[in-house]
Amino acid sequence: MNKTIRIASGQGFWGDLVDAPYHQVTRGPIDYLMMDFLAEVTMSIMQKQKLRNPELGYARDLPGQMGRILPHIIDRNIKVITNGGGVNPFACRDAIFREAKRQGITGLKIGVVDGDDILDRIEELLAAGIELRNMESGEPISTVRERIVSANVYFGAFPIVEALRQGAQIVITGRTTDTGLTLAPMIHEFGWASDDWDNMAAGTVAGHILECGGQSSGGNYLGDWKSVPDLAHIGFPIAEASPDGTFVITKHENTGGLVSVPTVKEQLLYEIGDPQEYITPDCVADFTSIRLHPDGENRVRVTDVKGRPDTPFYKVSAAYQDGYSAFGSLTYAWPDALEKARVADQILRTRLSDLGLEFDEILTEFVGHDSCFGPLASVPEEINEVVLRIGVRGKNKDHITRFGQELAPLILTGPPSVTGFAGGRPKPSEVIAYWPALIPKTAVTPHVVVEEN
Repeated sequence: MNKTIRIASGQGFWGDLVDAPYHQVTRGPIDYLMMDFLAEVTMSIMQKQKLRNPELGYARDLPGQMGRILPHIIDRNIKVITNGGGVNPFACRDAIFREAKRQGITGLKIGVVDGDDILDRIEELLAAGIELRNMESGEPISTVRERIVSANVYFGAFPIVEALRQGAQIVITGRTTDTGLTLAPMIHEFGWASDDWDNMAAGTVAGHILECGGQSSGGNYLGDWKSVPDLAHIGFPIAEASPDGTFVITKHENTGGLVSVPTVKEQLLYEIGDPQEYITPDCVADFTSIRLHPDGENRVRVTDVKGRPDTPFYKVSAAYQDGYSAFGSLTYAWPDALEKARVADQILRTRLSDLGLEFDEILTEFVGHDSCFGPLASVPEEINEVVLRIGVRGKNKDHITRFGQELAPLILTGPPSVTGFAGGRPKPSEVIAYWPALIPKTAVTPHVVVEEN
């Protein structure tokens, strides 16, 4: 059993700093690199890509990132865990194997966790009485069945643990909880039992702190953000974990950013509902029990995390097609910038009404005035410029298209001093809506496959 292990965050979402994984494996010692790519809407994007091309459906940045770090992780025996496999983890594995082959690397073991994609099983589940009711509305998924584009179960840490047990140096999963990517190496290294609820919760909290990349090491920091040094070279966070469930959040030396009690606290509050019941497939963590202690420069020690038994359900993240939307913008300049933008908005809305167009929603923002604060925004004495940003959403694609044809005419048939129209007419885009549900754990089984190139 290792005394401590160092687990580094390498990505916080699909589109995060591309160089972050390379910096984590080259700028100091680590044992594990976790890379979190998935958000709820990401799965539907990947599913649509896979439908167009069966070889896609994963985070396409990942093979290139792995190709860059492969020599380093092999030389330093660093293990990589990522959910970047999306809806096609085997294709992602094969792409990484091709990167290894290109570099003459052999003997690389990659584990794949599969079985989370239940899109093709919905009819079977409905027939078995598993209605996958929306957790917010209570409606059964049958009400949107024909419009479902993706449906994935959130697995936890233990399938990853099994892949590590089988010797995988890289583990690629589909929809796994963000926290499970960090909890898994702790279970594997320390031999924690699945019913050791306090340690399960401790590893879960560590995963929650790491899951958003640089957000816990000074990025997006609402506190004294001006005090955060060198954000251009921010160091992503690292968890130094011990067998007793305590851990230290830190970052590599000589990197930018800041790890402090306030930065870690802010990340702990991210996406939290009931702080006493942070529910994962592995446990229920009590965030009110967490204690944070300064532990030196850029070091925060986390202790006293308490946990309770897991529930008999997995969460399902499904997405369905819910109409179309389009957005466009015009910029109005001084003088009377805000008044011009407001008049233009009313002219456009009148014309849309005169045309008999129907929308589920019309949303207007006056960027530079109230787009962040809405009715709480105060009006300064003078505004140099205001961006009128207006969007529509609805089921009728033709009506959405016609909206796009009505924006540009405002340039010569509305208030003066307008600019900022570029990129052509706004075009309809599919609206993908989120469908959260629960499924009994007995209804779905993760599959683990470890292969060597």
